[in-house]
Amino acid sequence: MIDLREALAEIDSIRSHIAQGVEFRGYGPTTLAVTGVLALLAASIQARWVPSPMGAPGDYLSLWIGTAAVSLALIIVEAVTRARRIHSGLAAEMLRSAVEQFAAPIVAGVLLTVVLTHRSPQSLWMLPGLWEVLFSLGVFASRRFLPAPIFGVGVWYLAAGSACLAYGQGAWALSPWEMGVPFGVGQLGVAAVLQFGYLKAHEDA
Repeated sequence: MIDLREALAEIDSIRSHIAQGVEFRGYGPTTLAVTGVLALLAASIQARWVPSPMGAPGDYLSLWIGTAAVSLALIIVEAVTRARRIHSGLAAEMLRSAVEQFAAPIVAGVLLTVVLTHRSPQSLWMLPGLWEVLFSLGVFASRRFLPAPIFGVGVWYLAAGSACLAYGQGAWALSPWEMGVPFGVGQLGVAAVLQFGYLKAHEDA
């Protein structure tokens, strides 16, 4: 029984190692593009219905957390479906590897949001920049199993987040476009990278 367990553990380790070297094709370009459009739509809604977000942080957070939750749900559902269809026997390992790249940034983003909301509400203007910088870390971590140009998307999110932290105070505090433009352009960029990256991989195969 010990030998059997060791053999199964070794097989699982080999499968995980193989999965780490295979390009993950679970992310659907169309769904990623939809999430970019959702970000732009949410920014338009904020501009119209939450004109003073620093005075109504609950409305601001509800809008953007809700948008993020819907986007994440869409991505997860399609990733699971595509991974099972495209990666077959390695689907579970590929999905686990993909989740690992974004788990830490997402958890960090949630904790920062909770801390700033309850302990330093005057610092909420920093949230867009912090969210974008954290998201860039997830993108950079994922570049080893996604098409190479995804690195440029990570740079975009990092630059956008840094700009928001540098210039996001005062009249610009929690501006709808601090979220709409970075995530709208960024997610559309991810969709383009995946679309053309997958096509190239298919042509080279």
